[in-house]
Amino acid sequence: MPLSRRWTLTRYLIEERRRFPEASGDLNALILDVSLACKAIARIVAFEDLAEALCPGVPATAGGINVQGEEQKKLDVVSNELFTRMNEWNGHLAGMASEEMDVPWQIPAQYPRGKYLLVFDPLDGSSNLDVNVSVGSIFSILRAPAEVCETGRDVTEADFLQPGATQVAAGYAIYGPTTMLVLTVGNGVVGFTLNPNLGEFVLTHPQITVPADTHEFAINSSNSRFWEPPVKRYVDECLAGKTGPRGKDFNMRWIASMVAEAHRILMRGGVFMYPRDTKDPAKPGRLRLLYEANPMGFIIEQAGGRASTGRQPVLDVAPSALHQRIGLVFGSRHEVERIERYHQEPASRDTGAPLFGERSLFRD
Repeated sequence: MPLSRRWTLTRYLIEERRRFPEASGDLNALILDVSLACKAIARIVAFEDLAEALCPGVPATAGGINVQGEEQKKLDVVSNELFTRMNEWNGHLAGMASEEMDVPWQIPAQYPRGKYLLVFDPLDGSSNLDVNVSVGSIFSILRAPAEVCETGRDVTEADFLQPGATQVAAGYAIYGPTTMLVLTVGNGVVGFTLNPNLGEFVLTHPQITVPADTHEFAINSSNSRFWEPPVKRYVDECLAGKTGPRGKDFNMRWIASMVAEAHRILMRGGVFMYPRDTKDPAKPGRLRLLYEANPMGFIIEQAGGRASTGRQPVLDVAPSALHQRIGLVFGSRHEVERIERYHQEPASRDTGAPLFGERSLFRD
């Protein structure tokens, strides 16, 4: 049955479930609870300057420094609370993990436990709130290990350390001029826009695909002195424009909100790079594998794009820690494949030495 732009999120999930008659419906119900948390966060974000009135009792400096060593804003704490409280009771989850929590969230004893794990970044890009830039929430759904389901024991960090390829569903909400929910359940990518009059997410983007080619790239150029040679080579070639080796002009973007960057790429193509660099040798990347890279990678790949560390598909990475960081490149397939190819070529090609660089005396 073709997708209809009049479908709500509930109708879409019901139609998807009909493809699997043996399905229990737990996944549908869980996604709807996640969407409810996103609706609540959208309202809070829209009235960010009125947050004290909407979230009484939460101090403006709530949270202090999180496990990532980053300052938590008030709405980080509020958003995390909304995600946990709206999903702990439904009986579909064995546990949760969040970028804002040091350890996994255990389902309270008074509630039944289920067969899924929920992993989320409750408010990505929150540092942009004070300048009214779009922010969002990112989530990933995994199956809990069989032992957890059979014994009902508390979840541990190890239970969440699953490669991105095992995700059951992933999505993000973007809180901008309109609130959208972008979702994959492993059958392509669809986008829903929140109708404030109905209070429902309505299907507006039935089949989202990432164009294979692009003339846009996004990277934080202030870190250029720390980039590895393959990344520097790629960016230099793009900046060279029509007269360079690529033979075309590129536009460079940087919003500093990954949800906003990913949304632009899903809507019109592009490539996003937050690669591994030498800025802090103790951190092999900036983005969190479980909360950001894996769900975005799943979404992008389901939309026909590609997501990579530069060296391997990000969905193949075996996590080693709950808050593991990683380098990430995603977007239009041909551009990501080019970046991967540059990483695979001999290092001598990327030395940047004046005599042998792209602008050298020996260039053809």
